[in-house]
Amino acid sequence: MVKIPKILVVDDEENIRALVRFNLEKTGYQVIEASNGKNALEIIAEDRPDLIILDLMLPVIDGLDVCRKLKGSLITSAIPIIMLTAKSDEVDRVIGLELGADDYLTKPFGPRELIARIKAVLRRSILPAATANVAKELHFGSLLINLTNYAAYLSGDKLELTLKEFEVLCLLVQNPNQAFSREKLLESIWGYEYYGDTRTVDVHIRHLRAKLEKAPEIANAIETVRGIGYRLHAKI
Repeated sequence: MVKIPKILVVDDEENIRALVRFNLEKTGYQVIEASNGKNALEIIAEDRPDLIILDLMLPVIDGLDVCRKLKGSLITSAIPIIMLTAKSDEVDRVIGLELGADDYLTKPFGPRELIARIKAVLRRSILPAATANVAKELHFGSLLINLTNYAAYLSGDKLELTLKEFEVLCLLVQNPNQAFSREKLLESIWGYEYYGDTRTVDVHIRHLRAKLEKAPEIANAIETVRGIGYRLHAKI
């Protein structure tokens, strides 16, 4: 039997929850709802969803704190999160992405774009099996990437990476010296076509470099290619 993905919609505005529910159920998803952050955490503890659509401006416990709690727990860290934000909330979007959120949408948003992003995040929630079958490990200097357990190690110490950070790192290591545009990284890792904002990629690259700072020869190998995007320079 094919499992129907269950999506938790967390928003204090009933009309937005109703709109999202209507479009998701029409697409074939199961939908559960929460109107505040506390209620969302209680629901997640009892009824684990496959994906969370999370508004940042929530009563009781705000969306950033919900995201921080979920991504900081081994039990819930793998649940994908799509944030909903106002257009003026750029700082909160960046913080949310750095906390490990997988994507974001600004209000108002179109149902078709929401569905496209949900499908992309669900599709990319695990590495393709074909990739895992090609090689079980990747090596780059003192960096070891284990594709079987989705873990990366720097000089033997495990790196605490979000799923998207792990996927970006894998793509760069598997394609040394190849320059990827931000748009191509969005399409390859997040799975959707370019919608006009590539800051998601920049945040993840910045976070990756910070987590690799104990090995500057590797962190600095992730180069910015002016006017294009990023590449992993292989001569280290």
